[in-house]
Amino acid sequence: MKTTTLFKTLLLFFFCVSMTNAQEILTIEQAMQIALENNYEIKIAKNDLKIEETNVAAGNAGMLPKATATVVQNNNLQNLSQTRTDGTTTSLDNAKSNSLNYGVGLDWTIFDGFKMFAKKNQLKELQKLGETQLRLTIITKISDVQEAYYNLVQQQQQLSALDTTIVISNQRLTLAQNRFTIGKASKLEVLNAQVDINTDQVALLRQQELYANSKLILNQILARDTPMDFRVSDEFLISEKLEFAILKTEAEKQNPQIQALLISKRVAELALKQIKAARYPTLKVNTGYNFAENKSSLGFTTQSSARGLNYGFSASLNLFDGFAQKRNEKIAGIQIENAGIQIAQQNQALNTQLATAYQTYLTNLELIRLEEKNQEIAQQNLAITLDKFRIGTITTIEFRTAQLNYVNAKVRYSDAQFQAKLSEIALKELAGIINF
Repeated sequence: MKTTTLFKTLLLFFFCVSMTNAQEILTIEQAMQIALENNYEIKIAKNDLKIEETNVAAGNAGMLPKATATVVQNNNLQNLSQTRTDGTTTSLDNAKSNSLNYGVGLDWTIFDGFKMFAKKNQLKELQKLGETQLRLTIITKISDVQEAYYNLVQQQQQLSALDTTIVISNQRLTLAQNRFTIGKASKLEVLNAQVDINTDQVALLRQQELYANSKLILNQILARDTPMDFRVSDEFLISEKLEFAILKTEAEKQNPQIQALLISKRVAELALKQIKAARYPTLKVNTGYNFAENKSSLGFTTQSSARGLNYGFSASLNLFDGFAQKRNEKIAGIQIENAGIQIAQQNQALNTQLATAYQTYLTNLELIRLEEKNQEIAQQNLAITLDKFRIGTITTIEFRTAQLNYVNAKVRYSDAQFQAKLSEIALKELAGIINF
């Protein structure tokens, strides 16, 4: 009877495992692809980049002429009285008069101290800044996806460890019940085994809750329906060959935050060029074709009309503006200086973060090797302890200790792999070399 119970327990366990394997397996590559397509922050960053790309235009920089079409009509109804030089008087009530003017005019600034060229270059730099911001958003979100994904891998491994310990606890309970039946053990041993099973089931329920909630978080990052169920890979893929010198070189070239600050400095330099352009004269040309028609019920001329071309130019030069020009140039120069200081500050912070993260990475790799050995030792110890428990040469406390040591060793090994993976992700994010 007891053997049948053990068989049913094992059958139920393997049935649950097979049902779990039937779920959709979401790979890390698929998760990153879904994030690139669905994540809301990435979508917003892409739209912001489209705005910057649209702004890069000659017209937006002031290089193109402006053409304007105008139509103006005025109507009057008045009581008029006129006295001529010969003394005669003429008057008319409700005298009507109207005028109509329409035409096309063109204005073009052909020289403004090279301000328009600096403006065009600034728009191009702002587009590059938008591209860098998009890349930063993508790297940050892909990093979030990888952290959430490998957190699920860890949770999944811990679920497996707890499933295993419940199977072992059920075996222990069955053995205790058999020994109690034949009089080789007390009722206390059976009760202790039952209490430990209940404890393991509580831990399993807590782990299942944490696992389910971690799935919801990943689905949120991927902008998918939160109830969507899936499984993740059972293993960590950890790169153990990252070199600090290479990471530092790549960070100096590819770190999005550094690149954004460099572009911001160039934008500030181009802003100074635009301000300095005010020291040069501004030259504009204009032309147009207009038509005018006037009608009046009273007067020497009751109707007149004119049409024709007009053209000309204007030039202006700022001679004195209360030292505003000098003040604006000084402020722009200070802003460039600040941009350089921010670059130096960010470089220092980046180097510190890289060094710290790399040391953590090396430590975690060593912990993986230690915890892997601990798990192997704990597994061997559990196997020996289980054999001894079957023949009754050790106590239930000793068996439980070996069982918990094995479970804890598996959990620590899983956590060591997860921490090493987090260190790897952090290093690649700082260096700007996360693959997506």
